[in-house]
Amino acid sequence: MITMQAFHTMLIPILTGMILLAVGFNFRDKNVGVFGMWVGMLLILGTVVYKILAKLAE
Repeated sequence: MITMQAFHTMLIPILTGMILLAVGFNFRDKNVGVFGMWVGMLLILGTVVYKILAKLAE
């Protein structure tokens, strides 16, 4: 069973990344929108890669 702390550790960066992707997509014609999409993708991918590496290290 996953603990609530581990769940929130994954949930917060993924939700933040999804919000940044949505806001960045709305402002994709400006530089700040493109930057928001980059940061959003890095947050989501970074969280997934971190959890994969942590599971492999067990």
